[in-house]
Amino acid sequence: MAQVPQTFFDALAVRTWCSLALTALGRAREEIDAINVYPVADGDTGTNLYLTVESATTAVEAVFAGYETAPAAVAPAAVRSPSLADAARAMAHGALIGARGNSGTILAQLLRGMAQVLATEGEASHTDGDGLRLALRHAADSARQAVAHPVEGTVLSVASAAADAADATEGAGGDCGTVARAAYRGACAGLAATPAQLTVLEQAGVVDAGGRGLVAVLAALVETFTGEAPVFSGVSGGPGVSGFSGGAVHARVAAGPEPAAVDCADAPGEAGGPAFEVIYLLEAEDTAVARLRRRLDALGDSLVVVGGDGLWNVHVHVDDAGAAVEAGVDAGRPYRIRITHFGAGDAHARGGERPVRERVQRAVVAVVPGEGLAGLYTEAGATTVLARPGEPPASGELVEAVRRAHAREVVLLPNDADLRHTAAAAAEQARSEGIRVALIPTRSAVQGIAALAVHEADRRFDEDVVSMTSAAGATRYAEVAVAERQSWTMAGICQAGDVLGLIDGDVAVIGADVTATAESTLDRMLSAGGELVTLVLGDDAPDGIAERLQARVREAYLAVDTVVYRGGRQGALLLIGVE
Repeated sequence: MAQVPQTFFDALAVRTWCSLALTALGRAREEIDAINVYPVADGDTGTNLYLTVESATTAVEAVFAGYETAPAAVAPAAVRSPSLADAARAMAHGALIGARGNSGTILAQLLRGMAQVLATEGEASHTDGDGLRLALRHAADSARQAVAHPVEGTVLSVASAAADAADATEGAGGDCGTVARAAYRGACAGLAATPAQLTVLEQAGVVDAGGRGLVAVLAALVETFTGEAPVFSGVSGGPGVSGFSGGAVHARVAAGPEPAAVDCADAPGEAGGPAFEVIYLLEAEDTAVARLRRRLDALGDSLVVVGGDGLWNVHVHVDDAGAAVEAGVDAGRPYRIRITHFGAGDAHARGGERPVRERVQRAVVAVVPGEGLAGLYTEAGATTVLARPGEPPASGELVEAVRRAHAREVVLLPNDADLRHTAAAAAEQARSEGIRVALIPTRSAVQGIAALAVHEADRRFDEDVVSMTSAAGATRYAEVAVAERQSWTMAGICQAGDVLGLIDGDVAVIGADVTATAESTLDRMLSAGGELVTLVLGDDAPDGIAERLQARVREAYLAVDTVVYRGGRQGALLLIGVE
């Protein structure tokens, strides 16, 4: 079915573009991974770009969902849609917090650069072709500024070529479709030129993988405004965009030789470059980030620092990963730290020298809301995915975790009702890769703890899943949190700052004191019976609350045991489980 074209660049166009770009990258992911030879031949550029856009798409969808479900008093029906600025900022923020790898981090800055221009429209509902042209120009320029040492023949060159082509439409009165088509054609031409600009690409007989990903993203932009998806039909002899239908995708240089095998000794991570990729989000002031750039530039290469307004995404290749993280600690608060050794994964291992690791029979993969629980789950043998407050994991991250578990059978615990669709998509993807996956619809981390407690890898898979599902289902769950705004609830109207006790997802208690509200919530849960109470304390839980609740259980409920865990930065002040 043809895509209904968008006449102007408005919030709906942002939403449509993100969705189409995610689909396009999903189709091209394996192809892009296969031609990834620079800056490291690790075969993950397509996957990293996909995960970055998936995070951007999730953020945009969340903004639309917020408007669509807002009470009429807050958002009348006539304005139940975000502004262009709202949608663009959400897209940029989602890409920033979900950016993966070198190309994903640069793509996040490209989207942020566009959003900075689109957000200047204020509350305007849309912008036109000139606005899109300016956004593409600023995106390309800001991405170059984010890279410590820009290299031609990369995604930066392709972005500049796209912006140059879009600039050529100035004064022609072109609409968004015209500008998008020009940018796409310019990007294809820029991509075709990358082998001549970068020797490693020419030797391998491929175009730049990150640039190929950007072409897919810009093709989605064309489809957004025209309703027709242009087909990238190769790079031999030119951009290969004479038409907008037909043709096949050929990312390799057709006139060149078959791609050469890239020896890891010639790539970063072996003798020719740093051994580690370090990525983290960083909360820091601009002045501190300027010092951080200089410090990291001296430690390694492929340095990209993107973001602003107090939140940054840092990417660098280094030999001393600890020093790179320490530099982040000195600059501010780094988190979501990911360190990849360029010799550890299958994509980096030299043929015949590294034995293939045997798959285990069964593993558990769980989403957990805090570092403390992550440690608890890991000790119990689970592979964990950390979900920070306001930053739910995307399906691609869950698929990565399933792969990392390296098992023939996997039990997936989402531990959040809002993640059921994300987890289902991840499970389906993993099944398509030959992994047997059972999704247990746990709605809270305490239900996951109950399921993990009865997990036995030695029994039949179906029996294990049934036992874990039964344990999770028999566990009632609650959380104590602080209301962010006035709302209607099942327990009445709450005001911003009120303490809420939510049982099985619904507000049951509204109070002013955290400990008192927690006691009332626990009493309601135990009124229906129970044998074991699980308390998971967040970092901001008041001192003494665990002792107070334990004493309450001992005094009022016979033969009920209590266990306490530290959850860390988990969002809720307190999680409660009763089974």
